Amino acid sequence: MEKRLLGKTGITLSVVGFGGIIVMNESIGNARRLVAEAVSRGINYFDVAPTYGNAEERLGPALEPYRKSVFLACKTGERTRKKASIELHGSLRRLRTDYVDLYQLHSVTTLKEVDQIMGQGGAMEAFLEARKRGLIRYIGFSAHSEEAALSLLDHFAFDSILFPFNWVCWHQGHFGSQALTKAQEKGLGVLALKTLAKRKWEKNEERKWQKCWYAPVDNYDEARLALRFTLSKPITAAVSPGHIELLRWACDAADEFKPLSQEEATQVARLSEGLDPIFSK
Repeated sequence: MEKRLLGKTGITLSVVGFGGIIVMNESIGNARRLVAEAVSRGINYFDVAPTYGNAEERLGPALEPYRKSVFLACKTGERTRKKASIELHGSLRRLRTDYVDLYQLHSVTTLKEVDQIMGQGGAMEAFLEARKRGLIRYIGFSAHSEEAALSLLDHFAFDSILFPFNWVCWHQGHFGSQALTKAQEKGLGVLALKTLAKRKWEKNEERKWQKCWYAPVDNYDEARLALRFTLSKPITAAVSPGHIELLRWACDAADEFKPLSQEEATQVARLSEGLDPIFSK
């Protein structure tokens, strides 16, 4: 699988990342098989968070044979120094590792959260202390609003941003371009989440993909276009949704990746018409 540089870190990541929710609620044996399959496909980037049920407990043992050769990213939703530090140590224990490569503020949405994180006694103090002690290597964040993302980029020299750079959100929600431009200007590593999202679930709709809070793409052709949309931009990698079938589609699409032509980019925009984006400006 193609690998791309992560900002200024010197690290190269597979263009498809393994979303830890995939192993949530799986048996230990099956989690090991799923991780082994991902590694065999060329994936070296794994992302998880303590809010993903028992995913950390399943991913940790499964990753042990590969730990030195993979890039492990984790997150915290805590906003204070004390709680973020406690959560980091819990993640390290569950993941059976003494460090994570990338530790991220998880799903920052409001300016109030940004102020708390960056203020006295905020989570950033825990991040800096953890980096000093070698518990984390790089510092990043994920955000669900451009307002929060832009503010965070102004507050601190992050190593990476994880953001919904998604075909429907971009065209129908007018969501993502400002964050991408500013991250580029600052030289951050740019990572994408929700790449294979298609739209919001409709009320009372039967949900085929139980680990997704949104409706993902319906077939491989859509998955290929969605991934090509994201990877045609200056983005290092896209984290897969929470089902192995969707990860396989993403891997297959990555294997035959080529940037979108102008005609294809127009086609993607047209296909997004009428869809309800999961994030909007």
